[in-house]
Amino acid sequence: MLSPPNERLFGLAPREGNGLMTKPVGVTTRYVEIFAVDVSGSFKAFVALPATLPTGVVVVIQEIFGVNNSFRDTAYQFAEMGLVAVAPDLFWRLEPEVDLTDQTEAEWQKAFDLMKRFDEGRGISDPKATVSFAPRMTGSNGKVGTVGYCLGGQLAFLMATRSDADINISHYGVKLDELLGEPDQATHKLLVHIAGKDEFMPQAGRNAVIAASEGNKHVETHIYPNAQHAFARLNGVHFDRLSATIANGRTAEALARALL
Repeated sequence: MLSPPNERLFGLAPREGNGLMTKPVGVTTRYVEIFAVDVSGSFKAFVALPATLPTGVVVVIQEIFGVNNSFRDTAYQFAEMGLVAVAPDLFWRLEPEVDLTDQTEAEWQKAFDLMKRFDEGRGISDPKATVSFAPRMTGSNGKVGTVGYCLGGQLAFLMATRSDADINISHYGVKLDELLGEPDQATHKLLVHIAGKDEFMPQAGRNAVIAASEGNKHVETHIYPNAQHAFARLNGVHFDRLSATIANGRTAEALARALL
């Protein structure tokens, strides 16, 4: 199958993972170019392709540290599950190809500065553009979902009402307690993973998100009582193996039902 006209491949070889996970056998990687819906330019997206195609596509929406080594490892995991993983660069308007870790104070400060300057209203258009692009990708079966973490978790939460994605999954999304009108409007599956000890969302906020989600059959929330924010970030400072394993299992099952 020939690539669609706007699926322009970059010659740059993707960097490998952070050593926590080696690229699975049969998985291939590349970067593609996606054009912004506001015609302001284009951005790169990291792609991990499974061995068997066609299949569903999952748009993996980054944290505040960019599409870094750890995040590419996350994409590898989705590809190993048999899905095409596409991770768009959300910060391209501010600084293309941000690649930070959560291991130093300087990197945290830069990440927080990027998040502060990130225009959420304009920025959500890039995951939406990626969702529109995904069904036309080489290897796609036409089905697409989103999975987001932290900042990306907020955007995945919003994508449930602002895109045509078949499924949206939010991991410890920031400021969800300011978006309580969203769950009631979701018409496709929305799975929300909430850290029980999330330092970026108070207990009252976590409870409010759960309460706001109870009236919609399409929305499913799970709380992980002993987990801090970013409990599923591979090799992260708050990585919680038990909580991450349970959440990842629920995510995998939901994606398989919706996309495969």
